[in-house]
Amino acid sequence: MGRARQNNQMLLAFAAGERGEAPGTGGEGTERPMTKPDTESPANTERLMEEVCERENLWQALKRVRRNQGSPGVDGMTVEEIGGYLKEHWPAIRAKLLTGAYKPQPVKRVEIPKPGGGMRKLGIPTVLDRFIQQAVMQTLQRRWDPTFSEHSHGFRPGRSAHGAVATAQEYLRQGHRWVVDIDLEKFFDRVNHDVLMSRVARRVSDKRMLRLLRAFLNAGVMENGLVSPTDEGTPQGGPLSPLLSNLLLDDLDRELQRRGLRFVRYADDCNIYVRSERAGHRVMESITRFLDSRLRLRVNQEKSAVARPWDRKFLGFSFYLHSEPKRRIAPQALGRFKERVRELTRRTRGDGLAQVVEELSSYLLGWRGYFGFCQTPRVLYNLDMWIRRRLRAAIWKQWPPGHTRFAELRKRGVSIQWAALVAGSSRGPWHLSRSPAVRAAFPTAYFDSLGLPHLAAR
Repeated sequence: MGRARQNNQMLLAFAAGERGEAPGTGGEGTERPMTKPDTESPANTERLMEEVCERENLWQALKRVRRNQGSPGVDGMTVEEIGGYLKEHWPAIRAKLLTGAYKPQPVKRVEIPKPGGGMRKLGIPTVLDRFIQQAVMQTLQRRWDPTFSEHSHGFRPGRSAHGAVATAQEYLRQGHRWVVDIDLEKFFDRVNHDVLMSRVARRVSDKRMLRLLRAFLNAGVMENGLVSPTDEGTPQGGPLSPLLSNLLLDDLDRELQRRGLRFVRYADDCNIYVRSERAGHRVMESITRFLDSRLRLRVNQEKSAVARPWDRKFLGFSFYLHSEPKRRIAPQALGRFKERVRELTRRTRGDGLAQVVEELSSYLLGWRGYFGFCQTPRVLYNLDMWIRRRLRAAIWKQWPPGHTRFAELRKRGVSIQWAALVAGSSRGPWHLSRSPAVRAAFPTAYFDSLGLPHLAAR
């Protein structure tokens, strides 16, 4: 009931803001229909900011920000506090948006480890700026997304990484079995603001929107208490960044389509599929020149390559040839998976088995939801066995040597002979975890009863 009452108050605040009233002083008013988007031309985009401030658009943005959660920005405001803040301040914020006077705050710089090593820089906007970015993104995405290439799969409604991988697989099936794997060097940090804004201006005539987008790009970064200006890049961490990256790289998509090339792009990951190595090197050279001269983006020569697709990874997957190309999990992704499972099941963590399984299950369900798309069920089956062995080893390590281990095995129905043989063994936990005695004490059904999910279909 509390959340429903807060939601109704928020709708009243937005409705009051549309009429310039203080929140809570009037009724909901009549909701205006959302403008049907013009998908390409800047004509009819002079009132985009009014569209951003439509009550339904704002409400959808607020729900998304709440659902995504996330850390506070430089002002310390949490997602839980944004509702009350908007209820009090929305009319003034709306007035600034409609007059082009809104000024975003700097983003908070944080670094997170990259899966392949190194650190990735993220910029966390304030919750208020995330809310406004989300409302702007929704408005622009409705107009722009229908014009983007069918070969672009990242951060778009109704599209996914699985669709991108399946498209790449189809190119291989058609005989295009060389890949031009293009890695853009620090793409989100190196986007040229002038080049990006020129692409926005082709589609947007509302000067307030252009000023707001430029303001978000130039908001600056706070790191160690100091604010530094930003003259390039679109910081990862805000809702607008993926859409703006798709807009900029739409030029690349159009160029590849103009040349009749088979390609698939997911954000800044772009793979082009050709029939020969020679053609691949020719495409790599010409596209590198195009990106540098037209978009001022640099190709990372060390990470890019012309190669066989089964020697490369794409969105965590790779391929192998059987009678036809099949999807497999890339070795790097398997390595990261095992590293994470080892961390969750390490024998020295001291947590009870139930807690370990609970944390592990959460990770496995998410991993299976993505990598279950592979076509190598034997790999998943082997991983299931390896995980159960890790858990048996962890249990064995927690039991004191000698009589305790013998008694625990007997309690679980293991014969005297087997229990005595294993309990008295000098072998380590990993070796003994696959012994018949320990497997009999902790069969697959035991871990099923704890709620441990299977990666392989049963």
